[in-house]
Amino acid sequence: MDLKEYIRSIPDFPKPEIMYRDITPMLKSAAAMKEVTRQLAAPFRSANITSVLAAEARGFVFGAPLAMELGAAFVPVRKPGKLPFDTEALHYDLEYGSDTLEIHSDAVEPSDRVLLVDDLLATGGTMGACLELATKQGAAIVGAAFVIELAFLNGRDRLGETTIHSLIQYQSEDADE
Repeated sequence: MDLKEYIRSIPDFPKPEIMYRDITPMLKSAAAMKEVTRQLAAPFRSANITSVLAAEARGFVFGAPLAMELGAAFVPVRKPGKLPFDTEALHYDLEYGSDTLEIHSDAVEPSDRVLLVDDLLATGGTMGACLELATKQGAAIVGAAFVIELAFLNGRDRLGETTIHSLIQYQSEDADE
């Protein structure tokens, strides 16, 4: 299955000169979602993942089924004020500004082997924040998995030595590549 066929490219969204990669056609296909989950899990099946950590909201769409596929816990990372228990927060920069993410203070432990997941790796700001939040709690980061990677934005650089697995890569803003 060519998963790229399930990505719609929308020029000039959310602002001029940005090519938005829309995953909603993928979400409409049960077969595509099943294949995405299978492919995201493949390199980590024997890595003894104990927790899959994902940032809201699109990260949840892929993180929860991936956690089930790997037999691991799902750890949500959310915007401020959305988690009901004690939290740890991290402020970070994005390609379009800045943001803050929070994680429960007891979300992961030093014995946890964590896989970070999101729909898209762009500049690496969101996943870099997730990585930092999990490492502050002592967890071992096994890797990071993405449906789409905008390679030309060098998001891998913000994730240091983390093993990265992405299913679809775009080398430029070109919609046809």
